[in-house]
Amino acid sequence: MSTRLGLIMFTLAGSLLITAGIARANHDTAIYLAGSSALENSRINVRDKDGTTLTPEEQKETKTDIKITAHIRKALVKDESLSTDAQNVKIITRNGVVTLRGPVESEAESMKLQKIAWKTHGVTQVDNQLENKAP
Repeated sequence: MSTRLGLIMFTLAGSLLITAGIARANHDTAIYLAGSSALENSRINVRDKDGTTLTPEEQKETKTDIKITAHIRKALVKDESLSTDAQNVKIITRNGVVTLRGPVESEAESMKLQKIAWKTHGVTQVDNQLENKAP
């Protein structure tokens, strides 16, 4: 009975080591591939940390600015012709000035988002900082 239990323990331990090794290899491969792909965005993250660009945390808390941001967001989400990226851009409103940031599929999509923002009541200026994926 003891030998059988030992054999089971040995088999389970070996299986666990093999599984852990495969998981680690897959993890390392994913990190390597992400580092050289379009998914790698550390330069953008560093840029955002330098304090020269607006982030959503800098959204004003006035009722008017919150209402403007909410109206634009609803319009973007409702527009099914927009890409998922476009529907999820950052919208930052400060004293009626709307900043749009994030990736979009094309220049046409960027202009469409800018137009939606301009049509919103209370907007005094639109700062289009959208990044086009396609030329």
